[in-house]
Order: sequence, then C-alpha cells, then structure tokens
Amino acid sequence: MRSPRPTRRRGPRRFAALLLSVAATLFPTASPAGAAAPPPVPGTLQGYDIGSVFSAGVSSGGYMATQLHVAYSGTFEGSAAFASGPYDCARGQLATALNACMDTTQNLQLATLEQTTRDRSAQGQVDPVANLAGDPVYVFSGSGDTTVKRPVADALADYYGRFGARVRYDRSTAAGHAWITPLGPNSCTVTQTPFLNNCRIDAEGALLGHLFGSVAAPGSGTGGSLIRFDQNAYAPGGSAAALSMGSEGFAYVPASCAQGARCKLLVALHGCKQGYAYQGFGTRFVENAYLNEYADTNDMIVLYPQAAPTSTLENPNGCWNWWGYLGDASYARHGGKQIEAIMGMVRALRGTGTPPPTGDRTVLSSTDSEDGYVKAAADGSGAAVGTLEDAYGLALGRGTDGRVNRSVVSFDTSRIPAGKEVSRAWLTVTRSSASGDPWASPAGNRLQVDLRTGCFGGCAVEPADWSAAATVAGAARVEAFTSGSAVSTDLSAEALAALNRGGVTQFRLGFASAPTGTAYLFVNQATPVTLTVEYR
Repeated sequence: MRSPRPTRRRGPRRFAALLLSVAATLFPTASPAGAAAPPPVPGTLQGYDIGSVFSAGVSSGGYMATQLHVAYSGTFEGSAAFASGPYDCARGQLATALNACMDTTQNLQLATLEQTTRDRSAQGQVDPVANLAGDPVYVFSGSGDTTVKRPVADALADYYGRFGARVRYDRSTAAGHAWITPLGPNSCTVTQTPFLNNCRIDAEGALLGHLFGSVAAPGSGTGGSLIRFDQNAYAPGGSAAALSMGSEGFAYVPASCAQGARCKLLVALHGCKQGYAYQGFGTRFVENAYLNEYADTNDMIVLYPQAAPTSTLENPNGCWNWWGYLGDASYARHGGKQIEAIMGMVRALRGTGTPPPTGDRTVLSSTDSEDGYVKAAADGSGAAVGTLEDAYGLALGRGTDGRVNRSVVSFDTSRIPAGKEVSRAWLTVTRSSASGDPWASPAGNRLQVDLRTGCFGGCAVEPADWSAAATVAGAARVEAFTSGSAVSTDLSAEALAALNRGGVTQFRLGFASAPTGTAYLFVNQATPVTLTVEYR
C-alpha cells in the first residue's frame, strides 16, 4: 500500500565536544548595536491572508530552511540558504556534519542524498519531489567562509538542480561565515559574532527578488509590529526547551498584512549563536537581517522562530537541528520535532491550525504499545489486526486488498490534572503516505473520531475493535488534508465529559463510509498521535 503523496496546488559525546571546541575557536564574542526596529510586543500568531510561503536561513538555519522546503514542498514554494549544504547532508551523524557538511575531509555523497530524498518522497516521509521542479532557490557562499567551505555550498546548488529547481548562486564575494546584510556591523570577510556581515551588496533584495519574481525597494522596517509569541504553544509535547528551542519567537507583521492585504510569508532562520536566548544575543538577527525593511513594501510577513542552546553538549550553541541531536531521528522529514513546531507556526499564521490555548493545557502522546489498526470487510466481517504499522503507520480507508482500515489510539487521560474542568480538547494526526482521496470516495466522506471511556475491548488492539461500541460516536472529525499534520475539530461536550480522568481513553478513527475503491492514508508512522486538553 505504498504511494507518493499528492502534489501541491499552485551523535556521540566526543564529537559533540569537538563541535563545541571548533565553534568556540571560530566564533569569538562581541557586542554590536542593533538597527532601528519597533520594540517587540507580546502577542499570539493570528491568521492572515497568506498566498505563498518561503524559507531562508544561514548556517544551521540554512540547513533547516532546506529541510523545511524539501519536507513540506507542498507548502514552501522556494528557499534561500547562506553558508550551508544539501538536504540531510549529515545523515544523522555529527561526525559527518563536521567532516562532510562543514569541512571537506569526507565525501558528502551527493548522489546518495538525492536518492534518499527520492526514496522518502515515495514513502511519504517528505512531500513529492516533483514539487521542487521550478521552485526558486537562492544559494550564497563567500570565498572567505572556512566554517562551511565552498564545495559544500556548491553541492547544495547541485542538489537542487537535480530536482529541476531554478537556482541562483551568489559566489561573488570573499564573505566569511555569516548572514550578509547592509545592516551588518561586521566587515565582509570576518567570521565572528553577530555573524551579520556587510559586503556592500543587497543580498536580501537579490534573494527576495529571485524568490518572488520581483521586489519593491525596501522601506524603514518600522512600519509594522514585531510580535513576541510563545513557542511552547507549537512545540510537539508542549515544551520548546525539550526540542532545543526558545520559549519566545518573533513575527514581523507589516501594517498592510494586518489590514487584510494578500501577503507572502518568509520563515527566516538564524544560525548558531544567533538565537534570542543565546548569551543575551537578543533580537539582533531579527533587527539586522534587512528583511523587515522589505516586508513593509512587499506585503511580506517574516516569521523568526528561535532555537536555543542546551545545557549539555548536545547543542550548546543553539543551532537548528540538522544532524539529529536529542535523539530526533526524524529531524529532516515529516515528524521532525523542530520542523513540526515551525509548521504549526506557519499554519497559525495562515489561519489553518488550532490557535494556541487560552488557559492551561496538557498535551498527551498516544501509548505506542496500545495503538494499532484493524482491517475488515465493509460490513465488519473477517476483522483482523493490521501488521504494517511499524513500516508505514496507522492505516485508514480502503487498501489494495479491498479491506477497510480503522485505527485505534490510546491515551492515559489520568494525567489531566485533578480538580480542573476540561474546556476543550482535540487530536493531532500526521500524514505519512496515501493513495487516492478517501474523503472523496464517496463524495463528502467523513473521517470521524469515536471515543471510548476505557478501552474498546482489551487495551491492546484486537479484531473486535473494528465494530465495538463507542461511548461517544462521532466525537470529532478530521477534515481532508494532503500533507503534514491536521487537527481534529474540538471534541463534543459529550466527549469531553466521557474522558476517563481515572485511566485510559481510547479513540477510533475511521471513515464513515467505506471508500468505493482503493483510497487510503497512513498516519503517524514516526510520531504518536497527540491529544491536547485545555482546562481551567
């Protein structure tokens, strides 16, 4: 039951210690002044009229910008990267990151990276690679960059070319390892904090012109609002710190976008040692990247997510996750914790995600040992437990064998704090792969969520779960989605009351009508389903 996803519309401790040592040598400290910018104001990410989404970043942020573009090419329509290399260059190994993706003492194996991308696309772990054809990509490398050497950036340009992207590659300066900006306090060739270098060129005008097709002259960068928001609201599991992300992120919203204009969204990703929480670095990248100035005159919202350092050797410099730290094996594809956090922010700005909570909340992950799926004939006869969960995820809809799949997920809802009134709850599921459109087979089909106080039978999935009685049938539904994660509608009042505050609550997901032909999706291969519960 393998199928590509639908196309879009349009590390060991010794290596960690080595990385810390290398970074300390290459990145001495300094305290440059910031540019004029509106002061940050506390707020939340609201929905705006956003037509297109792009990513940009430097160094580790450049790697993350590429990961976002490749993993969610159905959302991102182009990308820009300063001083970084091709998608998943590190392949989960810090030694490879150091020796092949920064230095050139190890072959980065570009053909292997290309094939890995194609394989992940076929398996639904990233969006279809066909989306990348024609996408604008801007690559920058300075000849003075000894941190990420020129051949590594060459490989990034080559990588995108293999998928038919329209690459503009700027190799014209002797820049050091930095984001290049007219507001940079550093001279062009140095590599030192704040890693914002002035090379007497307008790299932002060049990259935005390439991404957008054309760009208006920049303004003052002070005509909009700089919103400071809570990143915990978008972190899988509810803790940004657990992902090596800061508690605070920023978004610059021009007045035109706030007033309802059709706008573009640029996700701008700082590099190592440039995050808000890194040793008092603050908003220097946000203020000096020379993006807010273009935002004012080009109807562009700029989202500035923030990575943060760990107190351990995993990520002491607050880099974005491009080598698989903190045990996140999915860091470069669907289900990657930082990727999904940023995607949650993007959806919130587009008005397509669940807004952050208005009160206290608990985010519960489903119990893997009790999750699974059951297949049966359309009338429920011949039910059997599905066997492909480990390989593909939880199945929903009609498979190639003609059987209809329903999935069961289990939560320990005793973790909802005692004495609190539950005011709202919803499920979040992540698409892994699919074939056909079960929401359209038959037309208007619904993916509904049934709730059982306790377990449908035994808590481990069993054949009888396919048709076992629910405590609340149709407790919620999940609307059609073609990539990434989706949130259900809020659980009904009856379902909220049926949550088992003393133990397990199970949910069964299944289409209300059996699809008329092969039409299915797999969900949550690499990550658990989550249940978010708000209470007061």
